[in-house]
Amino acid sequence: MKKWMLISATLLLIFVAACSDGNAEQKEEITVYTALEDDMIETYLTSFHDQYPDIDVNIVRDSTGVITSKLLAEKDAPVADVVWGTAATSLLVADQQGMLEGYAPEGIDRVAAPYKDSKEEPHWVGINAWMTGFAVNTVEMEDMGLDIPQSYEDLLDPQYKDLIVMPNPASSGTGFLTVSAFMQQMGEEEAWDYMDKLHENIGMYTHSGSKPAKLAGQGEYPIGISFGYRGITQAEKGEPIKTIFPEEGSGWDLEANALVKKEEIKPAAKTFLDWAISDEAMKEYSENFAITSVPTDKPVPEGFPENPEEQLIENDFNWAAENHGTILDQWTKKYDGKSAPEE
Repeated sequence: MKKWMLISATLLLIFVAACSDGNAEQKEEITVYTALEDDMIETYLTSFHDQYPDIDVNIVRDSTGVITSKLLAEKDAPVADVVWGTAATSLLVADQQGMLEGYAPEGIDRVAAPYKDSKEEPHWVGINAWMTGFAVNTVEMEDMGLDIPQSYEDLLDPQYKDLIVMPNPASSGTGFLTVSAFMQQMGEEEAWDYMDKLHENIGMYTHSGSKPAKLAGQGEYPIGISFGYRGITQAEKGEPIKTIFPEEGSGWDLEANALVKKEEIKPAAKTFLDWAISDEAMKEYSENFAITSVPTDKPVPEGFPENPEEQLIENDFNWAAENHGTILDQWTKKYDGKSAPEE
């Protein structure tokens, strides 16, 4: 009897192990490259994990410039399955290299036309727009007797010499969308002349779009050219930050998603892209951004313009992508001497 019980127990263990191995084989893993802010990612992913517990998501997070460089460097042996929440202009650069696969996520018809690729099977789909804003430390400004700038033109005032911090466009999507806005609004020659003058007032170029706002909040620099959301959330946490949206209009870009072209495209990658434009995901995006590619019933977050779409400049994404490398090469030659050390 004991021998039979021992055999039965052994068979049971073998059966359980086999079932466990089968479950493990069913679990898929995808690698997702993203430039979304660290403090957003896990909150956003909560509903995905709830709905798809059998899919492991390996997040690789970095600034837009670094993500773009990684994609291009890995062109012949891509690592990422999906790009999520990375500047549309950067995805267009990758697309020009034939690195993105067309895919129409479930619910694509809900995404407004300006916020997605026009192809029948889009190569990129936007999730939200983010825009240039000035994060101004009101306490520091008052202590130093400085006026609060209201426009790009105001930033050239000599009173701000060495007091402004701005993202490096070669590493930051916010930096690039700001420089691209100068070009598209002013014309290239006038924009370079403008940036020559602005450079005189720059204390440092950072490698992150949020860093200027963080430095302003810490009082290290009184003015940070950043993106609106960051300054607004810092003010909500009690920092003496006022976010100014420039009178001329804000440069902007889309945080967008794409399917990476690979020999084997995992079904889980498409599942992720379906979820990434779902109502649940859009609700989370709308907690942080005034403009989502699928409208939600959430009011515009406090601190943004009442009609945020009116704040956006006319933006030619294809022009920005086509001129991306040329702009960055020239910008780096002219201004990189004030960039922060690589972290």
